[in-house]
Amino acid sequence: MQIGNLKIKNPVVLAPMAGITDYPFRMICKSYGVGIVYTEFVSANGIIRENQKTLDMIKFSLSERPIGIQIFGEEPKVLGESAKFIYDNFKPDIIDINYGCPVPKVTKKGAGSAALKDICKMEDSTRAVIESVPEIPITVKMRAGWDKGNIISTKAGMMLESIGIKAIALHARTSKQMYTGKADWNLIRELKEAVKIPVIGNGDVNDLDSYKKIRQETNCDGVMIGRGALGRPWIFKEIANYNENLPFKSPDLEETINTSIKHIDLLISSKHPKVAINLSKKHLAYYFKGFKSASSYRKNIMRFEDVNQIKDYLDTLKNNLI
Repeated sequence: MQIGNLKIKNPVVLAPMAGITDYPFRMICKSYGVGIVYTEFVSANGIIRENQKTLDMIKFSLSERPIGIQIFGEEPKVLGESAKFIYDNFKPDIIDINYGCPVPKVTKKGAGSAALKDICKMEDSTRAVIESVPEIPITVKMRAGWDKGNIISTKAGMMLESIGIKAIALHARTSKQMYTGKADWNLIRELKEAVKIPVIGNGDVNDLDSYKKIRQETNCDGVMIGRGALGRPWIFKEIANYNENLPFKSPDLEETINTSIKHIDLLISSKHPKVAINLSKKHLAYYFKGFKSASSYRKNIMRFEDVNQIKDYLDTLKNNLI
């Protein structure tokens, strides 16, 4: 898959997720061969105000490349200025515009998937970003439409391609659906047939079987995985191995514990202790899902008040397996 001048070997992308795709999680996914990682989405207003918390969210290491930074906002001028600030100060490989977030806190201001209600303003916003940063590919992640009576993904996709967008990730749900119901992959296929730029399919891809199906049914160029990678970052390696006709063995409990310890170490080194322990508990609930005695593990972990206690507990679990 090629996005502008950027060639991506593994056409599987980590979706930007608020509160999830921070530096530690991105590094874990990189270790399993994900094609592109994205930061958590950040406010264009926060960027131009140089809000430190916002800027901290988009810092990245060279080992994370290729990496995209995703922005959201309601004003074209602000989006353009924020994109230029990001390029000048961070030099990501891609800047992505969020036209997909359905959360009311974002959409009530006219940002995220609210842009789908005004395609003319979407065009103005997109042009502002493209014109501000001609040096790197500008991409878009969007929903299919605001609601089922207003599906505009193909129309919007053709417009976005015509003004210079280099790839589109389509979450094939409407904004009103939020994360309920099924993603309509037919809309991804229709968009792919209408444009020449890469189309990245998103929605209901949680394992290798669903990856195979979405590629076969839509002919999309790549796939974006979000919730399907929670607790299972090796999904990227599983898919990469499938694409290269290599074998893959699902991690057992011992390897899962080893991965979770690496994740916790990254959290300890990059977060405030209170944040590190809360995120450790959050991610461990996903890592242990599906294993025998998972509920017991989670219950024990929730009791700890120090992240090193969690690590000691995980070491004990691992030693008991040997």
